[in-house]
Amino acid sequence: MAEHDLFEAEESALRAAADTHALDSLDARSYRDALGTLITQFRRQVREARRVIMHSDRQERELNILNARLTQLAAELDYKAKHDSLTGAYNRRAVIELAEAHLRDGALALIVLDIDNFKRINDEHGHPAGDAVIVELVARLRAVAPEPVEIGRVGGEEFTVVLPGMELEAAVALAERMRAQVASSPFDIPAGRIVTASFGVSFTPCGGMFTEAYGRADAALYEAKRRGRNSVAS
Repeated sequence: MAEHDLFEAEESALRAAADTHALDSLDARSYRDALGTLITQFRRQVREARRVIMHSDRQERELNILNARLTQLAAELDYKAKHDSLTGAYNRRAVIELAEAHLRDGALALIVLDIDNFKRINDEHGHPAGDAVIVELVARLRAVAPEPVEIGRVGGEEFTVVLPGMELEAAVALAERMRAQVASSPFDIPAGRIVTASFGVSFTPCGGMFTEAYGRADAALYEAKRRGRNSVAS
């Protein structure tokens, strides 16, 4: 079966016009008819070309919208993979990756903290109240955290603050400001309740291991707890 020529009508009109143009003895009507046929076919081709272009433009717009949506979904998935859904802080895996990346390039201070007597809050007021306390605590930490401080939630009521390039003394001072900010006034939920947290701080030079940095900060946190909670140790 012969392939159909999409431009068969236009080619036929063009050949007829060319044949007419080659003849010197035709009358004006013959030239007019040939020109009219050529005009008709040209107009049809223009309409078809315009339709194809409009269809192509519409497809391009739809593809652009789809690509933008896919880019947005990829960004959302990447965000969800790295952040805690309750607080928007980094999750445990992201904290480890961030700390390890910083340690490859320089020194790192690390703060580990958890909420004092958090189980009692959940037992007395319910888990929704406990979630509200966690959200407000992160907001209070952020209120005093300078850039490029990165806050992560690494457990139920346990958090880590990653401090690239910060010396131990400065990190301890920041932890103290955070401790004071948390305990400065009652939380919204449970209404009128003062919430406190204990803090452990460590310093690790460039090339160190995250596990070592975290282990020292965690040990300092338990020392802060041993001292009576609502304190900072290093």
